[in-house]
Parts: sequence; structure tokens; C-alpha cells
Amino acid sequence: MSSHHIVREKQEPALVVLGLNNFPDELLGQLLEWSPTVIATPDTAEILSSREIKIDRIIAEHPADVSQSDVKLISARDGNLTEAALKFLADNGYPSVNIITDELNLGDYEPFVNLINLVIFSDQHKIYPVSSGFSKWKTKGELIKLLSKGNNLILKGLEQTSDHRYKTIGDGFFSLQFDDSFLFVAEEI
Repeated sequence: MSSHHIVREKQEPALVVLGLNNFPDELLGQLLEWSPTVIATPDTAEILSSREIKIDRIIAEHPADVSQSDVKLISARDGNLTEAALKFLADNGYPSVNIITDELNLGDYEPFVNLINLVIFSDQHKIYPVSSGFSKWKTKGELIKLLSKGNNLILKGLEQTSDHRYKTIGDGFFSLQFDDSFLFVAEEI
């Protein structure tokens, strides 16, 4: 980073770490590159601390001991850590968030789709909501998975390989048209 490059708070996506099983260290490093706000669970906080990664907030039902100083608590009174973290970020004006999780429950994310830009990393996939008319450039043969059903779904540039799984038919854009407000799409990482 050059000396004239300034990163403002909330300019980069926040990072919520709910689980780190089999998550590539290189990708974690990329997500941490611009010093985002880091929110962790008590369990993932221990792992991040052992790697000397600074944590800003802990999401937990009860106060948790953390080996780092100046870590604040986000209370998850009902036990839903995902919802507590996303509510905190949306309420505090964060425009986007990257989430690393071992257990994917799309229902936890649906209420926040219109409040904050979500990118979820789970099980070797990058998952994000898209609205109708979405298009993206990909190389031939890349795999795309639709995690939501789309009413009146029209696909261009994709061929179906199995249930909800598609691959790009050539280098170029693929696109999705549908009647729902959003769909969750997954790409392999």
C-alpha cells in the first residue's frame, strides 16, 4: 500500500468468522488484506488470536474471555450468532460483509439481503444473493449452483448438469432472469 492510499473505516467489507473448518489460509489473508472490522465467535476468536489476527468484536450469548484487548461484545441473546452479527453491521451502516461459516443456513441471511451486501464462504463455495437480470463473466466449464428455486427462471450461457447445478457453456457472460426478489448463487472457490 502506498503512503497516499487511505482506507476509511467501513470502506472495506466487514469480516464475520463463524467457522474456519477447511478454509484456505490464502483466502483468509486476502479477506483481511485491508484491515476490515473482524467479528468472531468465542471459538473462532481463539483460532484467529493464535494466528495473531486482531479481532474487533465477539458475538456470543454471554460475555466471553478473549486474549486480546479492546474487544467488544455483540450480544446474541437468542443464540443466533449470524443474525446478531448482521443486525449489528446493518444497524451501524456497514455496506457489505464477508462471512466465513461451516454451517450454512440461508434462512439466517434472507432478512438481510436488502440491508447489506452479503458474500458467504462455506464448504469451498462463495455464495451471494443476486437479483433478476444478474450476469457475470466466467470461463468455459465453470460450475454454478443455484441454492434457491427461481420462479420462471431463464438461464443464458449455462447448461444444467444435475439438480440446481450448471456449468458455463463458453467463455463469456451467463445471466439469470426470474420473478423472485433474489436467488442465492454459489461458485466454487
